[in-house]
Amino acid sequence: MGETAWTALREGYTVPVRDILWGHIYLKPAMAALTETVAFMRLYRILQLGPAYRVYPGATHTRAAHSLGVYHLGRRLLLSLAEQGAEAWISPQGVRSFLCACLLHDLGHFPYTHSLKELPLRSHEDLTAELIRAEPLRSLLGAAGADPDLTAAIVETAPGRWSGAELAFYRRLLSGCMDPDKLDYLNRDARCCGVPYGVQDVDYIVSRLHPQPERGVDIDSRGIPSVESILFAKYLMYRTVYWHRDVRSATAMVKKAILGGLDAGVLAPEELYGLDDQGLFALLADCRGRTPGNRALFDLAARVREGPLHRSVAEIPYDPAWHGPLTGLRERARAEEALAEDLGRAAGCRIAPGELIIDLPEPVSFETNLFISDEGLPFPGETGVFKTDVVEGLVKQVRIIRILLDPILENKVQCAGKGGICIGKFTIPPKTWSLPR
Repeated sequence: MGETAWTALREGYTVPVRDILWGHIYLKPAMAALTETVAFMRLYRILQLGPAYRVYPGATHTRAAHSLGVYHLGRRLLLSLAEQGAEAWISPQGVRSFLCACLLHDLGHFPYTHSLKELPLRSHEDLTAELIRAEPLRSLLGAAGADPDLTAAIVETAPGRWSGAELAFYRRLLSGCMDPDKLDYLNRDARCCGVPYGVQDVDYIVSRLHPQPERGVDIDSRGIPSVESILFAKYLMYRTVYWHRDVRSATAMVKKAILGGLDAGVLAPEELYGLDDQGLFALLADCRGRTPGNRALFDLAARVREGPLHRSVAEIPYDPAWHGPLTGLRERARAEEALAEDLGRAAGCRIAPGELIIDLPEPVSFETNLFISDEGLPFPGETGVFKTDVVEGLVKQVRIIRILLDPILENKVQCAGKGGICIGKFTIPPKTWSLPR
């Protein structure tokens, strides 16, 4: 009897990696070779949560550890789905391609978590796919029994020439409400930050997921509390960890420095690809030395590592009807300039570029496209609590506009803002100037 998808999932996994979260993670020797490449080794030098260690000192885990965790959970999930009938449409080569896609899915990720999000750069998924298709990974993937082009197509934003039911199935497994990526990062981030909010019962979740060739996986009604737990955990992790005001401040400061360098022509997008955390800050330090005129902006990045962060002096829930224009980086920069001029005039001081930053997190979703198999309804169905108004309330709680100010200027501006500031439709009420820490 020839090789089957089942044997491809079960046999030959003899190389153990000891993980803080999942214990022993086993790889095939040819898959372990992928983790010894230059591209994968870079992930050991990128912190999974970037500046979160400034709030949670234990948050020093890396994208490499996370990638191994995603591979581990991807294998566990596929084993369960194969037992339930998915073996009918998955192939041995497809199985290996999917597992390698899990392992390598973050190869192209930018350094310092999401500080580079929103900037005019290529997506990290497409950078990942490019690395997978190139040597030496292409040959190593072939030696591992995977198809490099299928592996890349599972990860990239659009699968290019690849199509077919098996590819669609794998893409939905790797990117969805209950995907191995989310299950690992919620559990891992919670463990390393020392908070309970992200912890999920992975064994039970996997047992409640059932294969469906077009949708990837369905759940049964007994799994609904697990979906709600994941969504609520995601909300709590965004509120307390990912979008903590100090984490947002550090992220916004680094983003402001990079955007200033790109706008001034001091930085080219290509220089930002393939960097680790140390490389990013070394590049920004070099730009600081080469361009005295932009020194203040590049000082922002240095202060994230060496000095005080900007303080949040005003916080306003994002309302698309009022604050929609602030979603654009250029519009936000113009609002910063106008606000700095108004506040500086009121405080009797000059607020230089970079001393005031308006931070607006990217959109976040607490929705899911899961289907409840025994109810015949999409989630949340009849028994779920995540109705539209609940989801909107969660988003409103976490997506907050923050006015971040150099702490040297903070007291002056707090004393000056008694009447509030209005720039077009963007209003900062006086009651929001100084919030409890």
